[in-house]
Amino acid sequence: MRTGRLLGSGRTADVYAVDEEWVLRRYRDGFGDATAEAAVMAHVRGHGYPVPEVRSATRSDLVLQRLSGPTMLGAFMAGTLAPREGGETLARLLRALHAVPARRSADPGTRVLHLDLHPDNVLMAPDGPRVIDWANAEEASPGLDWGMSAVILAQAAVGDEPYAAAAAETLAGLLADPSDLTEQGLTEAVTRRAANPTMSQQEVRLLGSAEKLIRSLVP
Repeated sequence: MRTGRLLGSGRTADVYAVDEEWVLRRYRDGFGDATAEAAVMAHVRGHGYPVPEVRSATRSDLVLQRLSGPTMLGAFMAGTLAPREGGETLARLLRALHAVPARRSADPGTRVLHLDLHPDNVLMAPDGPRVIDWANAEEASPGLDWGMSAVILAQAAVGDEPYAAAAAETLAGLLADPSDLTEQGLTEAVTRRAANPTMSQQEVRLLGSAEKLIRSLVP
């Protein structure tokens, strides 16, 4: 597919304009499976979960509904959304996702997990937040999803980036009610982040401090 203007780039994919209604998310270097991602998005959207509509997908390309509005991180930086409120929104989004039945598993304790739900993967559309980037989605116990979101935020909070303070406040909002965060989920999340090939050495070194921060917020 021919691409238009580059709208943004992440660790593994680039997003291009198609027209006023659609965008193209294209994986780089053979990473990911856009067809699998599209299937998960269609499933959760069918249960009322707030994700963009998918028009088409191939192995590397995903054509998605074009939404207006900043990411949640952009809203923090612009001062239009308080980070703690953003964390509370992430918690609501996780709980709503885990109310959706699994697409494949018949185990009642298994749910669809996003596994990368953080402020840069939530678009603050005029009619409410929309969750994007489902490349890491799996079906497993919800505690892992909570662990991954907490670890991602905590890594940012203990780092030296300009948004560290906002990340700490967001984490506090996420864990205002930590009842869905499990010991197993947190431990596995730390292990997975350490093994993630897109992590820099500095990000991996922060994991110990990040885990301590999370535990300090959980009774």
